[in-house]
Amino acid sequence: MQALRRLPGVGVKSASRMAFHMLQHDREGAQLLSQALQNAALTVRHCSLCHTFTEADVCATCLNPLRDHSKLCVVETPADQSAVERTSAFKGLYFVLMGKLSPLDGIGPRDIGLQKLFARATDGVVQEVILATNFTAEGEATAHVIAEALKARGLQVTRLARGVPAGSELEYVDLGTIAHALVDRR
Repeated sequence: MQALRRLPGVGVKSASRMAFHMLQHDREGAQLLSQALQNAALTVRHCSLCHTFTEADVCATCLNPLRDHSKLCVVETPADQSAVERTSAFKGLYFVLMGKLSPLDGIGPRDIGLQKLFARATDGVVQEVILATNFTAEGEATAHVIAEALKARGLQVTRLARGVPAGSELEYVDLGTIAHALVDRR
């Protein structure tokens, strides 16, 4: 139960419910889960180019010759990369920060690999860097630091658009979102 409680969003009740279920009803599933986690912990590492998770030195996305190597999308986590990929709207490459700047938590530029990002972005192939960090205070600060550094190096830097979600009604959208949509209108 203590091991399950390490997962985000899993409290005492959920952890005990999962543990008891696996032990009482699905011991084979418990063994499969244990083996899968152990295998992943031993074999999954970071791509040497984009820093996402992979079992090889370079991930399949970075190796794909059909991707647009002139566009680099910067995301905070592999989960964010996966979300962008599921849209099928982006055909370029990625750089995964594995976090965001958070001075209050002691997370600085070195902790999220900004030097590696800058080296990748200034390789002579990349022409546009798309900042797709989250729209939190830390994500915005991270995007700002990256944008300033890359603009100083002569790169085109863009940021994901934000605004009113498709299919929504204005009266139900929060005021901050409406304000950003007005400022960022096109």
